[in-house]
Amino acid sequence: MEWYGALGLLLGAIMVLMATGMPVALAFLAANILGAWIFMGGGAGIIQLLDNGFGAVTSFALVPIPLFLLMGELFFFTGLGTRMFGAIDKLLGRLPGRLSYVTVIGGTGFSTLSGSSMGSTALLGALMVPEMIERGYKRHMSIGPILGTGGLAIIIPPSALAVLLATLARVDVGALLLAGVVPGLILAGLYVATIWLQVKIDPDAAPAYEVPYMSLGEKLKLVMRDVVPMLSVMVLTVAGMIGGVFTPSEAAAFGALGVLILAAIFRGLTWESLVESIRGALKVTLMAYLIVFGSATFSQLLAFSGASSGLIDWATGFELSALAMLCVMFAVLLLLGMFMEQISIMLLTVPIFFPLAQSLGFDPVWFGLVMLLALEISFTTPPFGLLLFVMKGVAPPGTTMRDIYGAAFPFIGCSLLLVALLVAFPQLALWLPGR
Repeated sequence: MEWYGALGLLLGAIMVLMATGMPVALAFLAANILGAWIFMGGGAGIIQLLDNGFGAVTSFALVPIPLFLLMGELFFFTGLGTRMFGAIDKLLGRLPGRLSYVTVIGGTGFSTLSGSSMGSTALLGALMVPEMIERGYKRHMSIGPILGTGGLAIIIPPSALAVLLATLARVDVGALLLAGVVPGLILAGLYVATIWLQVKIDPDAAPAYEVPYMSLGEKLKLVMRDVVPMLSVMVLTVAGMIGGVFTPSEAAAFGALGVLILAAIFRGLTWESLVESIRGALKVTLMAYLIVFGSATFSQLLAFSGASSGLIDWATGFELSALAMLCVMFAVLLLLGMFMEQISIMLLTVPIFFPLAQSLGFDPVWFGLVMLLALEISFTTPPFGLLLFVMKGVAPPGTTMRDIYGAAFPFIGCSLLLVALLVAFPQLALWLPGR
C-alpha cells in the first residue's frame, strides 16, 4: 500500500470513530489495532503494538503530569487562588482598569500553579467577571484578559500539557518546561500593555471607583501573607529545575507537597477539598495516559507503514522555505483548533509534525514551544475554541458569543506577536534551557 493510502486509512478510521461519539483515546486505540492487523501481520503485530504502548505509558517522564494536575486542583479547591486574587486586587489601589490587571497578574500566578487552561479560565471567569461587570467595566475588558491569561497555563511551567507534548514528541521535558518561562512572561507583559492601551483609548471601558486606603505596612503584610507563599511554590519549583536540584518529576512532587502544606497552614485543607482535588487530577491523568498509549502506537504504525517517511518526502519536495513550511504547520494547528480539543490535535499532529520539523532543521524544544503557542491560540480561536465555551458557561447572563469573540481578538494578536518574536529571536526560548 502506498504511504498516502496507509495515512488515509489510519486517519480516516480515527475520524469515523470519533464522529460516532467514541472517546478520542479509544478511537485511536481501535484504529491502531486495525492498522496493526493490516500492516504488522495480524495477531502478532497487535501483541507487539500493545507491548510498545505499555512501554510508553510506564515512562518515568510521565510522572509530573498527575502531580502538576494535583497542584492546580488543590490550589483551586482549597481557596488559595481566591486569597491571592483578593490580595493583588487590594494592592493595585485606584489604578485605572485595575481589575483587568488583577486578572492578568493573578491569572499568571495561578497558571503557573494550575497548568490547566480550562481550570484557570473557569476560576477567573466565575471570580472576576461578575465583579467587573458590577463595577461598570465593559465586557471586552472583563472577558478578554481572562481568555488570554487562561492560555498562559499552557506555556508557563508547571504545565501538564507541555509535559504531555514533550513525552509524545520525545523531547526533554525539563527543557520544554523551562523554554516557556521567558516567552510566558513576555506574553503576560503584552497583555498588560494591551489593557493599558484599551483604557487609554476608552477610559469609560474601565471606570475608576473608590477603594479603601491601605498603608505601606498593611500592603507589605498582605503581600507576605497572601501572595509570597503561593508564588514561592512556583519560584522554588522552577529555580530547582534551572539549578539542577530537581528533575521535572521531583519538582512536580515538591510543588504538590508545597501547595498541600500551604493549604493546611491557611486552614483550607478539608477532607472534601482533598477528595475533589484528587478526583479532578485522577480524571485528567487517566485520559492523558490513555492518550500517550494511543499516540505511541500510532507513531509506530505511521513509521512501519511508511506513511511518516512518505509524508516528509512529499512535504519537503515542494519549493518552500523552512519558514513557509512552519507557517503551513501553524495554520493547520489553528484550523484544527476551531473544531477539536488540544489533546486530540496533539495526537494527530505530533507524530507527523515533529519529524518534519527536524528534517527542516528546527530545534525540537523551540518547535515544541511554538506548537504549544499554536495550541494556546487555538483555545480562543472562533468559532469553536474550547475556552470560548468555558467562558460562556461562567459569564453572567446576557453575554453573547459575539461579545466573547470580540474580546478574544486583541489577545490572540498578542500571542501571534510572540510567535513572530520567537521566529526572529529563537534564543528567547532556548536561552534558559541552555543554562
